Amino acid sequence: MEITRIFDILDNARKLYSYKSDYLACKENGAWVRYSVEEYYQFVQNISYGLLALGLQKGDRIASISNNRPEWNFFDMAINQTGLVHVPIYPTVSESEYEYILKHCEPRLLLISDKILFQKLEPIAKKVTSIFDIVTFSSVPGVKNWKEICDLGINKSNELRNVLSKIKSEITSDEMTTLIYTSGTTGNPKGVMLTHKNILSNLWGISQVFNFTEADTTLSFLPLCHVFERTINYYFQKNGISIYYAENMGTIADNLKEVKPTVFIAVPRVLESIYAKLIGAGKDLKIFKRLLFFWAVNLGLRFEFQRKNGWFYHIKLSLADKLIFSKWREALGNRVSIIVTGGAALQERLIRIFNAAGIPVVEGYGMTETSPVIAACNFLTGEVMIGTVGPVIPGMEVMISCDGEILVRGDSVMNGYYKEPELTREAFDEEGWFHTGDVGMLIDNKFLKITDRKKEIFKLSNGKYISPQVIENKLKESFFIEQAMVVGNNEKFASVIIAPNFPFLFKWCKIHGIDFNGKIDLITNHKVIERYQKEINEINKELGPIEQIKKFRLVQEEWTQHTRELSPTLKLRRRHLYSEYKEVIAEIYPEQKNGKI
Repeated sequence: MEITRIFDILDNARKLYSYKSDYLACKENGAWVRYSVEEYYQFVQNISYGLLALGLQKGDRIASISNNRPEWNFFDMAINQTGLVHVPIYPTVSESEYEYILKHCEPRLLLISDKILFQKLEPIAKKVTSIFDIVTFSSVPGVKNWKEICDLGINKSNELRNVLSKIKSEITSDEMTTLIYTSGTTGNPKGVMLTHKNILSNLWGISQVFNFTEADTTLSFLPLCHVFERTINYYFQKNGISIYYAENMGTIADNLKEVKPTVFIAVPRVLESIYAKLIGAGKDLKIFKRLLFFWAVNLGLRFEFQRKNGWFYHIKLSLADKLIFSKWREALGNRVSIIVTGGAALQERLIRIFNAAGIPVVEGYGMTETSPVIAACNFLTGEVMIGTVGPVIPGMEVMISCDGEILVRGDSVMNGYYKEPELTREAFDEEGWFHTGDVGMLIDNKFLKITDRKKEIFKLSNGKYISPQVIENKLKESFFIEQAMVVGNNEKFASVIIAPNFPFLFKWCKIHGIDFNGKIDLITNHKVIERYQKEINEINKELGPIEQIKKFRLVQEEWTQHTRELSPTLKLRRRHLYSEYKEVIAEIYPEQKNGKI
């Protein structure tokens, strides 16, 4: 059947994948609970009747704040086919952001995953006059549970069956289906309005890059409220791929071994963490095995596609695979055929090492405003180039403006920003090109290379421009560095604030007999500072004279989403970091009296 609305995916799945017993799955009380296509469909129908019975009208918003779970999908599809608008919100944003988003989108109903989030959100929800009820997925005493919506729907099904059919038949592909608020690394989040057509056109483009089938399995752990994971999840459902939801970010390693996925979606930080754990395990091996391990790693770091390294390299790689890399694949379930990354630039060394290890990694690029994928490396056609995000996907157009900004056009591009006509006008030019705010280039008129965010590039006092993301990615290749932010706007030179990789640093100090009393004592230890200076010196060799880091400061804090240094997609919140470390920056640049960058 033709798929022109999101909910057509489920109707189509009933015809094609009715035999699947694990269309969706999650873990409850230590055991995997699986849902068939028909069970999924029945929950969606009953929830749809329940939402209509509550008096919700076409165009009303329903906000959800939840972890990944089948119930999220049940409500998402029900919201889709009743003509409502789903507003998924990250569970990790600040209370002020929750209040801003909820007041801005004016939802009628609020879906919350569990008791902890309910306790956090209830006082905020009371300030939002549009919300008439809160529903939880997990059981919370005294609060309406999602199954009550199902029960209401079952009781009202006979009188609402024709009503729902009529609503479904009248929904067009051009109607808004979701409102997704950007993570807001600067300023207030913006509500991106996406239609059925936006998302489905992107799904069609993705389908020209990947060819997964109902024989495949995925482990989903990136938040479904993020458009990348969400659109890919629709793709998985359309193709009948079994979707298993990880318990949480801390259980990914165990869940990978249990589920044995053939494909999963990740952000670079996840792969960086996996790589760091693999290397950490290698460092703990006895001397002969350790030498063998790092021989294989160093070989893998020289990997090139299309067998450009020659036959002798691949003979050595086959040996390394048998001795070392086969165990890496076992750690990921031993069935992974591809890992798709997005959300930020992936370090080139990770692309090389994982592909050398027989764990294909493909990098993509996109934005919430483009539903999201704009470009992706394509293993089907062999169009892969390390250092780029691959060719533009079918259905999208890309143009590089005179100042290097990436401009995009296509059916996947949003309708605009909710309640923000001025911001919408600023985002599009007269020819309909959406201005991404990213800077890049097309290599060989095909491969898109992202160099930085336009707003994050800064100028030194000598007029030369610095792209901080490029330098930060090189810095994070060091095992000593967990996160880094390059600073120096209008200054004579670039500097960096470093959040150390403390577990690795603790181990290094133990090996070298360095005693310390707390993190402050550690980061001010002269031997530690000398070691970090050595790291900076090595990285500076790969940078141009203007880009080189002249000064650095170590900080004791670990940068996380919860402490606000990182966005929900694990990008640096630069404005927050500038404020948090204004005294540190003022110390680096004493002439800058107010500490601003």
